[in-house]
Amino acid sequence: MQRFGAAALVVFMAAAQMAARPQQPPAPREPEPAKQAVEPAPAALAEAPPAAVDPRTYIIGPEDILLIRVWREPEHSGLVTVRPDGKITLPLIGDIQAAGLTPDKLDAEVTNALAKYINNPDVIVSVQAVRSKRYYVTGEVNRPGAYPLVTPVTVLEALTLAGGFRDFANKKNITILRGNQRFRFNYNDVIKGKNLSQNIVLQHGDYIIVP
Repeated sequence: MQRFGAAALVVFMAAAQMAARPQQPPAPREPEPAKQAVEPAPAALAEAPPAAVDPRTYIIGPEDILLIRVWREPEHSGLVTVRPDGKITLPLIGDIQAAGLTPDKLDAEVTNALAKYINNPDVIVSVQAVRSKRYYVTGEVNRPGAYPLVTPVTVLEALTLAGGFRDFANKKNITILRGNQRFRFNYNDVIKGKNLSQNIVLQHGDYIIVP
């Protein structure tokens, strides 16, 4: 009995000492290395074409951003911005007129100019950003702002792209400003198939005002 009592006393004292020791916080786990996001190469980003730009019909204008690609000639490829005078500057060629041409026509012009320096140049011209043609939607719409005018857009389509109307918009008395001209647009009539002639095709610089 004495041996058992002494042994129990030793165990009790050891347990008390352990309890009295300050608890060490568990060692922090080393964070797992973050997975690195795979980003597309800059060339892939540059080659992503903007939606709906038709290289056969779109007319290039000042401030448009173009991508000139010359096959196997990276030093002659890259992004260029059309200057206010309508021209772009390219290596070897120098200044060349871009505004007023379609991408396909400019493609041919650049190809002919490069042929003086490069054997059988393979050139592709694409529009990366439309900045020369735009329309504006302002007032009681969900997404007011400037919109690129890439392809023909009607008033109804523009209002849809602008996210539709806010709660208290006056849909019957919408105004389109075009220079000194004013056009009226009654949304309620148009969606019912009435007076469809007011659903005009927008031009560069038009303002759609929704009161």
